[in-house]
Amino acid sequence: MLLANLSLTNVTANQQYQGVLERVLFSTLTTLPCCLFLCINGIMLFTLRSKALFCETSRYILLYNLLFADTVQMALSQLLYIIAACRITLTYPVCGFLTMLANLTTVVSPVTLVVMSLERYVAVCYPLRHASIITITNTGVAIIVIWAIGSLNILTRVLLLLEFPFGALDSLQMKDFCSEIAMSGGSMSDDYDKAFTCALFISASVAITCSYIGVIVAARSASTDKASARKACNTLLLHLVQLGLSLSSTICNPLLTALARVLTRIVFVRIQIVFYVCIFLFPRCLSSLIYGIRDQSIRPVFIYYLCCRLKYSSHKFQ
Repeated sequence: MLLANLSLTNVTANQQYQGVLERVLFSTLTTLPCCLFLCINGIMLFTLRSKALFCETSRYILLYNLLFADTVQMALSQLLYIIAACRITLTYPVCGFLTMLANLTTVVSPVTLVVMSLERYVAVCYPLRHASIITITNTGVAIIVIWAIGSLNILTRVLLLLEFPFGALDSLQMKDFCSEIAMSGGSMSDDYDKAFTCALFISASVAITCSYIGVIVAARSASTDKASARKACNTLLLHLVQLGLSLSSTICNPLLTALARVLTRIVFVRIQIVFYVCIFLFPRCLSSLIYGIRDQSIRPVFIYYLCCRLKYSSHKFQ
């Protein structure tokens, strides 16, 4: 029995050492791509504020709003991951603030995609009225409404947290790592989360799909600019792909919960890292890559700043 205990102690010490090495390895494998994506998004955000054209065009203002929300969400998620990897526990108020802010940006991204799709629909189907409908003022109002929808969702979540048994806690210091699951208010909160997520993505999918169909119908008209309609169709398809990736990152949690029951912890953690980088981090950088490569106005300026002003001369952007 004594030999067994000594052997178990040696194995435990070895597992703890391996656990530290794996945490460092996994943290590096997630932090490096995240820093790269944050750098790309940061350059794109700076690009969209570098010229008057981008600051005065509704399409680029909406793109800035989308990128800002994605960048904040990516930074918060990586911060929470590093905190968990370092075995740091937060207080409930701090964890609640971080998770609610992440939830806010999660709602802002798909709703912004809907507004961007509607803007393309108006540009193709009502070109003569586009300038009067899609104004800077109306775009500002739309962005306020987008953030208001996300804020109402957060307010509802805060009210549902009243179910949480804070009175039964010895202190506000969390015993587990900060996550959305740790801040769950109970069955009612889970039901609301599922209902809101389904309603959000179904309505967003219907809006983008209807915009796409409207653009296709308009493209068959003799009075419509064929090239503009084709570009709008491609843009709307990309918006659907972005929406699908956002949805996949949302429904990833139930899948991971199911895998956690049948896989060993180390295998589960490795799969979770792959999901985190491919399904969560990469889609948050997709908008920058799409618009940085496809958009003829953004591409030269984006590459100029991406290459640290080494390959392109500033006279190309005057």
